[in-house]
Amino acid sequence: MWHPRLLAGARLKYLGIVDALEADIRSGRVARGDRLPPQRAIAEALDVDLTTVTRAFNEARRRGLVDAQAGRGTFVSEALSAPGEAPAPRPLIDLSMNIPPQPDEAQFARRIPEAMASLLAGPRGLLTLHYQDSTGTPADRAAGARWLSGRLPDVTAERLVVAGGAQCALFAVCDALLKPGDVLLAGEATYPGLKAVAAQRGLRLVPLAMDEEGIRPEAVEAACTAGTPRALYVIPTLDNPTTATLPAARRQALADLARRHDLAVIEDDPYAPLCPAHIPALAELAPERSWHIATLSKCATPALRTAYVVAPDAHAAERLAGVLRATSLMAPPLMTAVASRWILDGTLDLLTRAIRAENTARQALARAALKGHAFAADPHGHHVWLRLPPHWRALDFAEHADRAGVSIVAGSAFAIGTPGQEAVRLSLGVAPDRGALEDGLTLLAGLLARPAAPVRVVV
Repeated sequence: MWHPRLLAGARLKYLGIVDALEADIRSGRVARGDRLPPQRAIAEALDVDLTTVTRAFNEARRRGLVDAQAGRGTFVSEALSAPGEAPAPRPLIDLSMNIPPQPDEAQFARRIPEAMASLLAGPRGLLTLHYQDSTGTPADRAAGARWLSGRLPDVTAERLVVAGGAQCALFAVCDALLKPGDVLLAGEATYPGLKAVAAQRGLRLVPLAMDEEGIRPEAVEAACTAGTPRALYVIPTLDNPTTATLPAARRQALADLARRHDLAVIEDDPYAPLCPAHIPALAELAPERSWHIATLSKCATPALRTAYVVAPDAHAAERLAGVLRATSLMAPPLMTAVASRWILDGTLDLLTRAIRAENTARQALARAALKGHAFAADPHGHHVWLRLPPHWRALDFAEHADRAGVSIVAGSAFAIGTPGQEAVRLSLGVAPDRGALEDGLTLLAGLLARPAAPVRVVV
């Protein structure tokens, strides 16, 4: 059994524990398959808090050093390289994928299989394994309308279509509204999924100037005066990547401009459930021309693959369903049934509150780690838009971060044309716990303070 120790010179105590364990494994003092002492025993032996040891165990699992076996304890991983072999590379701390965190209160590993089993055991359970209409079943459309009624008071099930995720919905809306060569307006930094759709459909994206409140109305006016755009794409709440939320007055201004210039509005609003304050959606302000996309992927989990599109009217919803019928056919029936159940029994609201609370805690870690640096963030969101100091280019910074063990996304991935500023997006949700997130943020803060160095390429 391993004799606990702290590796001298470690920056933090929990890292000293896990570094010592890794050194003892690599040297052969601890063998693959060996059982580790209980966490409380390690804490007593090293005279440290139990939480310090827990963080060390979490980091050891992240590095692939140990495996936890329910009811038996924690063991050195059998998959590790033998002493003398080159160690496997450490996994990255992933701050690149913008997904919600999975706090313990959410209990997805228990809730999802329980909900599926309960549905399948019901009198109509096998129907969730059948092909279904491309608009969604009446029950699922009604559940989606109920969920959205808080932000779209006039929504009806007849105007709503269920899709297999927001990206699928976005493609279908663009296909239904636009033809190759049409101009689509969007923020100068925008969701990469829109760029992919535009490239696939042959659409021309025109960038709009933005400020701390999002897309500037005068930029929309100028673009409409200079050309004949067909539609405006907007993420009104917790914009990806800039984190900006359009205030009510600006939403009204954009709705008025859309009417004046006969623009369709594609309102991609995945983050609205995370914000406790209600701000009218553009689909409420200009319902006759708005296509509102809402998804569970940011307020619950992308595993459900469920999104709802509110079309201007029932005829437009049927037209959208025709595109979905030709592309994805239908949303996944069983997972959509899980989503409907969670909407109706209150589980979805519980999950959203837990994720919002975890986001708030993680944003506090980001504020502390990045103090003194320029960044935009919202306390309820998953991500941070970090503006880099003058000596760093975003692509170089992302490359150096990757080499140091942290994966982030450079601003060029979001830019329409030339990036307006050197910035990177940090996604806080995918880190398995706050300890791993804090490590990644601390490493990035240290990198920000260093002078930029060229990335060396060996050929």
